[in-house]
Amino acid sequence: MPDKILFSWSGGKDSALALHSLKNWREIEIVALLTTVTADYDRISMHGVRKELLEKQVESIGLTLEKIIISKKSSNEEYEEKMKATLLKYRDAGVNTIAFGDIFLEDLKKYREENLAKIGMKGIFPLWKQDSYILAKTFIGLEFKAVLTCVDSKQLDGNFCGREYDTSLLNDLPKGVDPCGENGEFHSFVYDGPIFKNEIPFARGDIVVRENQFYFCDLVRV
Repeated sequence: MPDKILFSWSGGKDSALALHSLKNWREIEIVALLTTVTADYDRISMHGVRKELLEKQVESIGLTLEKIIISKKSSNEEYEEKMKATLLKYRDAGVNTIAFGDIFLEDLKKYREENLAKIGMKGIFPLWKQDSYILAKTFIGLEFKAVLTCVDSKQLDGNFCGREYDTSLLNDLPKGVDPCGENGEFHSFVYDGPIFKNEIPFARGDIVVRENQFYFCDLVRV
């Protein structure tokens, strides 16, 4: 009997590459994609992508979407309570494993594993400890397509926001910026690639700055 897995889906490139990797694993069944959405903005938390584009992604992938809705000023307590309630629902339905696209942040991995252990679940990390640059080149080589939707201007120039995630972008990244943005330098939206049945159509909208730090490129469904 296959191991049932819930996949933590951000809509970005690391999630897409991790999901692609998992699809080649035997003896597993991915039951749903789990995404945190900020209610006040109706967008993927941190990435700033409209919920309607998220739903188009999941529809093209061919899986079920499970949303955790949090407020824009959500505390850790609010987030953890809502996450726990959702995970318990899946655990009681026979799902014991959650998959994540994390690469090398030890504190984040420990946080996830400790919280899962409290409710008798475990995490798996298909991309863990792989080289960021090789992962980035693999993503592009597999013909995934993505656009940068959020840039932390304290770590990377805001002009990168809205750019295509491609070889040209990798070549332009300053020294010290992780090629996968694993330190929070940037976030992305994947709109095509081998896990999708069809490309997700969108248009680039306005770029806005929040908290005098984060650049967001609004993506609009077309």
